[in-house]
Amino acid sequence: MSVADTIKGEVGRRIRRLDGDTPWSRAMLARLRRGIGKEPGDAPDILEITAGGLPPELSRDDGPSYAERAIHTALTLYALHRQGKDESMHARAAGEKDENKKKDGIDGDSFGRAAGRLIKPDKSNEGAVKRRFDAVVTARDLVELSHHARGLVQLIRAAEIPITFDYARFARDLYEYCYPDARNRVRLRWGRDFYRVVGATEEKEGGE
Repeated sequence: MSVADTIKGEVGRRIRRLDGDTPWSRAMLARLRRGIGKEPGDAPDILEITAGGLPPELSRDDGPSYAERAIHTALTLYALHRQGKDESMHARAAGEKDENKKKDGIDGDSFGRAAGRLIKPDKSNEGAVKRRFDAVVTARDLVELSHHARGLVQLIRAAEIPITFDYARFARDLYEYCYPDARNRVRLRWGRDFYRVVGATEEKEGGE
């Protein structure tokens, strides 16, 4: 299994723990929100969920690895998305309704598709959403990306019709974004999904 796929599996399992609706999960979600924008390790009270039990290949000795940064970013943003919600905001892949029914290799909705679903049918907010999305996909590194993604996740959380996406897939994409030679592939995936949603909305409007 590749490092990227290992990250995806680890984040999926950790989100299932966070969605457990227990005193521990509610407290940890609150702590994770306070960890947004911080370096992995700067918020020691969340290391239990962001770093505890990670396979050795995801870590390194001289500071946070790309894998640890991606996991930290995905889980803290998930906690923000989950704030005030009674149900999971992680859109599991088909067949992944519980840990025993998980089908490896099947992805749920991407971050790009979730961002595209923010655009209202009357297009009144299209320009604003596109500007925020463009800021994310043109980010120079993961730190800048996470700063801009935070604003989009806040909009997604506030949407009238609930919008969810696959945070395990998101973490895998964040990890790949750390590598300059893979960054454009992530941008392309998100861009395709974003504009497919926008295009489908336009076709629907044109047919009415």
